[in-house]
Amino acid sequence: MGKLYLVPTPVGNLKDMTFRAIEVLNEVDLILAEDTRTSGKLLKHFEITTQMHSHHMHNEHKTTGGIVKRIEAGENIALISDAGTPAISDPGFLLTRACIEAGIEVDCLPGATAFVPALVASGLPSDKFVFEGFLPVKKGRQTRLQLLAEETRTIIFYESPHKLLKTLGQFVEFFGADRNISVSRELSKLHEETIRGTAKEILRHFETKPPKGEIVIVVDGKK
Repeated sequence: MGKLYLVPTPVGNLKDMTFRAIEVLNEVDLILAEDTRTSGKLLKHFEITTQMHSHHMHNEHKTTGGIVKRIEAGENIALISDAGTPAISDPGFLLTRACIEAGIEVDCLPGATAFVPALVASGLPSDKFVFEGFLPVKKGRQTRLQLLAEETRTIIFYESPHKLLKTLGQFVEFFGADRNISVSRELSKLHEETIRGTAKEILRHFETKPPKGEIVIVVDGKK
């Protein structure tokens, strides 16, 4: 029987790729990638020639069974996402669960995950925290925000640039204008930036300076 490897990839700076990640991607029989075009650039940079197949949120329900059979037949397969660690707000959970249920060994390599540097650099309490990922787009969004308004631990969110203003406005509404927030964007990239302040101050900042790049929001818990 083969093995499933979950391999983190850089969230920005390619120098954050680990030696072990390169070694595993070179040695496995197949690489499953969220977007083969994006991952193709990464593999080309590190001269990795392993065959690659697409595995993303729109096809993972259909392809998971076949992948499990291939691993059971002896193939070693690696899963990567576009950036960071697979299964953290990315595909990976369904395949991991299916492999475990089939008795297949799953090996997750340590590596880049965007929310960790954002949390540590925020200056907000990091001893206890809640990772929320992306908020619901429509259904259940306000209910979730009402619940999180009472959370006393630091809360971490992922957000896209075109939804940031809406989300910050809702933080002012549900968490209060004076709740401390840190917004990190373009982590490890050339234009990396972390803005800290109250919810109201952060909202005003991005109203005058439209955000770009992938974003991590860290929110102080209720006092």
